Amino acid sequence: MQTKKFVLVQHFGGLPKPSDFKIVEETLPALKNGEILTEAIYISVDPYIRAYSVRMSPGDTITAFQVAKVLESKHPDYKPDDVIVGSFGWRTRVITAPDGQSKEIVSAKPYKLPDLGGLPLSLGLGILGMPGCTAYFGFLELCDPKPGHIVVVSGAAGAVGSHVAQIAKHIGCIVIGITGSDEKVKYLLDELKLDAAFNYKKSDLATSIASIAPKGIDSYFDNVGGEISSIVMYQMKQLGRVAVCGSISSYNADARSLPKVPILQPAIVMKELIVQGFIVLRWANRFDESIIQNLKWIKEGWLKYREKVFNGFESLPECFIDMLQGGNIGKAVVKL
Repeated sequence: MQTKKFVLVQHFGGLPKPSDFKIVEETLPALKNGEILTEAIYISVDPYIRAYSVRMSPGDTITAFQVAKVLESKHPDYKPDDVIVGSFGWRTRVITAPDGQSKEIVSAKPYKLPDLGGLPLSLGLGILGMPGCTAYFGFLELCDPKPGHIVVVSGAAGAVGSHVAQIAKHIGCIVIGITGSDEKVKYLLDELKLDAAFNYKKSDLATSIASIAPKGIDSYFDNVGGEISSIVMYQMKQLGRVAVCGSISSYNADARSLPKVPILQPAIVMKELIVQGFIVLRWANRFDESIIQNLKWIKEGWLKYREKVFNGFESLPECFIDMLQGGNIGKAVVKL
């Protein structure tokens, strides 16, 4: 059986370009005991792919999660037509051994997607997938939110940030979102009902945040890093909590000359901040908990989502580049 995959042609020099990717066709071997053959239904693009690309070599398959259908199985836990989520990369079809060592840079054992009750299967890559788990565990377990807490979320219109912001609002927090366009500010205020939202390209963030939180911020969910995060962290309360999820502001920078920002140690020390970086795979054995709870919240009507769906395997680089430039509200995925 034939498959197509996207491989890295060369390491990205700043923002990725279409020429940095190449489609390669290959013939898959016969299935062995303990293996499954899957076919992609949706493929994810996420900021972490750009961050982890420095660990890839030219010729490597681009890493990513998929919602996929099992075509053939020689593994007792999977059967044909099962719909699963797995770290199968930018491939149309793949043979994998679920119990073996994955070659993917970011990986987790493939798991069956629960009955979504008519919701799109693509949600298994977004609000009911790894981004949803990132928001659920990263915010609730590291930020320790309470009703009345003031919470700041950067990258607030993205797949993870918009989810964190809604959980915080549901708990009863005062939520401030930071994003990069007026359209996204409108989305955060009108649809997600945040208490405040600011376009960092137009606002004086320090003044704007202080106007909403004159006594300081209880917790900060950091998706972007850079100068934005320095500004926020200098306005934290004593013993404030910071969950560092990502650093989107620097992903397209030259790794040999990363951007410089105001020093953070004085704020961390003098305010005794609790700053915790995390990778969601630490909770991989609890993903079902997050998926079930997030699905319940969607059905209750208050947890909302948006997707930007590109069509066709060949559109993966375009979708990826668009996402890295802030072109999406919510989750970006490719439908095959």
